[in-house]
Amino acid sequence: MPLKGQRIGFLGAGVMAEALVSGLLKAGLVKPADLFVSDVNAGRLEHLRQKFMVQAAVDNQTLVRQADIVILAVKPPVVVPLLKETASLWGSGQTLISIAAGMPTGIIESCLEGPVQVVRVMPNTPCLVGEGASAVSAGTQASRDSVQKTLAIFAAVGKAVEVPESLLDCVTGLSGSGPGYMYLILEGFIDGAVRLGLPRDVARLLITQTMLGAAKMVLETGEHPAKLRDMVTTPGGTTIAGLYALEEGACRALLMKAVAEASSRSREQSNE
Repeated sequence: MPLKGQRIGFLGAGVMAEALVSGLLKAGLVKPADLFVSDVNAGRLEHLRQKFMVQAAVDNQTLVRQADIVILAVKPPVVVPLLKETASLWGSGQTLISIAAGMPTGIIESCLEGPVQVVRVMPNTPCLVGEGASAVSAGTQASRDSVQKTLAIFAAVGKAVEVPESLLDCVTGLSGSGPGYMYLILEGFIDGAVRLGLPRDVARLLITQTMLGAAKMVLETGEHPAKLRDMVTTPGGTTIAGLYALEEGACRALLMKAVAEASSRSREQSNE
């Protein structure tokens, strides 16, 4: 177990930190006594302390001194000031995991006085229900052990993969922004069914479960989506009629463009 005996600290006690705390405890990877949280919002700290019995750190400096692994879970504008505030306290044996969007590892490393094992992660909001998709990228000083620990943490709230940092903008455009695309697609299907007379709650349940089931089939069978699509597309049938309408509306091209546009915006934000 890569996390056995590790003390994990969270700089920031927002919803993503809460999701990770919950996932780690449910998976039995750590004990509450080994989880530390720091935040300017005393109410959030008390909420996590009461709900999960984790340790509320006195301040950021104390948390950095206590933890073997520190997860930077604050808004991007707060990252640089926070790191400069704690710059001299980090050790080369620590792992610093950042989930701050658009914040390259190079910027994080430059804020610290010595070499620290920095790992950057792009998670997404389904982490909140244990079904997240996270991509992990190592900084220049990160060891394989640090990467494995990071993968273990985010596997507790879904699926986690390692990619080069140069591809994180693409990840942002795909899985980071992906839930937004899925919700819009769901809305469209629901409205389509309502237009034809199906009650909205029934339409919502049917298409949501259909999307969940289709995704599960891709993950569990390992088959290409095109092959699974062919399995339900009979000649002259209803599915091919619907697929023709989607292709006529350039659905595939629009989805590809959405990923490209979101990825481009992610690159712009990284340079702002």
